[in-house]
Amino acid sequence: MNVRLISSTPNPELTIARAARLCYRSGYDEDMTIEKAQKLIREIVARGHESVLEHASFTFLIEGISRAASHQLVRHRLATYSQQSQRYINFKNPEFIVPPSIKENKTLMNYFLEQNRKSSNIYQEMIKMGIPEEDARYILPQAVASKIVLTANAREYLHILKLRLCTRAQWEIRSVAMEILKILKELAPTVFENAGPPCATGICPEGDKGCGHPWNKK
Repeated sequence: MNVRLISSTPNPELTIARAARLCYRSGYDEDMTIEKAQKLIREIVARGHESVLEHASFTFLIEGISRAASHQLVRHRLATYSQQSQRYINFKNPEFIVPPSIKENKTLMNYFLEQNRKSSNIYQEMIKMGIPEEDARYILPQAVASKIVLTANAREYLHILKLRLCTRAQWEIRSVAMEILKILKELAPTVFENAGPPCATGICPEGDKGCGHPWNKK
C-alpha cells in the first residue's frame, strides 16, 4: 500500500488563519506570520469553530488498497473520490491484498491465494468469451488491489482520522489513515497536532466496546 500527496492548498495554515481573521477585520491580512497563524488556529480549534479549516484541501493517491477497504473509505461522504473502474479496466494478473491474520497461517495463505487466482482466471476466461468487463468483474474478490484518488478539506480529514485511527478500525484502512496523518502533520502541523481517536484527548465513546486501553477509562 502506498499513500502519496499529489496536490494541496499552498500554505494551508496561513490560508486558514487569514480566512479566520477576515471575519473580524475589514481587510485580508496578507502580512500574517506563520507563528500568528498557528496561535490563531489553536484558539479557533479550541473553541470548536472548525468551519475555517475547510479552506485548506489535500489530495492523495492511494495505491494497493483492497476493494474491501476502499468501500469503507468512500463512506466519508464529504470527500471526493476517483477510483479505478472495474467496468472499463481489464484486471490482468491482479495483485491481492492479504490480511495479516491469514499470512500468519501457511495453510490458509495458500488456500487464500489459490481461490483468488481461480477467480482471476475465470474472470479472464469470461472476457475471452465476450463477456463485458462490467459483468465479468462480478467474480473478482474484494481482495483485488485498487487505486483511488481522495480529496477532502482539513476539517473532513480530522473527522476521518478520528474514526479510522481508532484501534478498533479495520487494519487496512487504519494503515491508510496513519500514512495520511504523517503527511498532513508535515503540511499543517498545528491543524493536525491532536488528530486521532477521541481517547487520545478524552474519553472513548465506544464504552464497553472500546479497546480497553487505560486512557479510555478516564
